[in-house]
Amino acid sequence: MNGINYVDVGQGPVALFVHGVGTSSYLWRHVIEDLRDERRCVAIDLPLHGGSASRDDLSIPALAEAVAELCEELDLTDVDLVGNDTGGAVCQVFAVRNRERLRTLTLTNCDVHTNTPPEAFKPTLELAAAGQLTELMAVLLDQPELMAGSALGEGYERIDDPKELVDAFVRPILTKPDGGRDFERLLTSIDAKDMIAIEPELTLLTVPTLLVWGTGDVFFDVSWARWLRDTIPGVREIVEIDGGRLFFPDERAAELVPHLRRFWAAQK
Repeated sequence: MNGINYVDVGQGPVALFVHGVGTSSYLWRHVIEDLRDERRCVAIDLPLHGGSASRDDLSIPALAEAVAELCEELDLTDVDLVGNDTGGAVCQVFAVRNRERLRTLTLTNCDVHTNTPPEAFKPTLELAAAGQLTELMAVLLDQPELMAGSALGEGYERIDDPKELVDAFVRPILTKPDGGRDFERLLTSIDAKDMIAIEPELTLLTVPTLLVWGTGDVFFDVSWARWLRDTIPGVREIVEIDGGRLFFPDERAAELVPHLRRFWAAQK
C-alpha cells in the first residue's frame, strides 16, 4: 500500500510495532513470535527501510503520517502501539495526532524532546550532512562484522550474527535507488523542533502509557523516561531493563513481552 511494507500475523487485539532509523520490522521478530498466538501483530517498515519505498519527506512527522496511512489502510483501531528508537518519536507524534486509534502506548528507549537526535549519534549525522556516510556504508556493506560493529554495535550488548543484521537492516536501504543519499537525507531531517512542538499535546495525552527502558543505553538515558513520565499524564509506570541497550526489544524480547502482556491486560 503506497510503497509501505509491513508484517501482519496472528489474530486478536492489534499490537502495532514501530522501529527506528536504520533497522526495520525485523527488529520485532522475537516479540512477534511470542505474541502471535494471542495478538494480531502488525510491524511497519518505515519509508526507505526494509521493503518500503523511500519518500520525498522523511522527517519524523512524515514518518508518523506513514504509520497513520497504514492504520487507515488496514482499518486498525483500538491499537496497542509500541515504539523503539526513532520509532518511539514517531509514535509520540502519531499518538497526539491519532489519539482515537489508540488503546495503549508503550515506548522503549527512544528520542524524546530535546534529545532528538541524541548526542552520541551526532558524529554519524555529521557524516551524513557532509555527504560522506553513503560511501562509508557502501565500503562496509560486504564486511558485515565491521558494518554491524560500526552501525549497530553500541545498540546491542552482543551481536552473534553480524551478517543477519546487516542483511535485514542496512542492505535493504543501500540497495534501493539512491538509498544511501536518501538515508543521509533522513538522518539530517531528524530535528528536535518536531518533538518540542508536540510537548503541549503530550501534556494532554491520557492514553495509558508504559515506559520500558534499558539502563545501559548510551543514546537514551533513563532520565528521558522520567521526563516522559512527568510530561504525559497517561504514563502508568517505568520498567527498567537492567543493562539493556537501545535494541533490547530484539535481543532481550523475553524480558519485554511479559511487561507488555501485563500492561495490556490491566487496561481491560
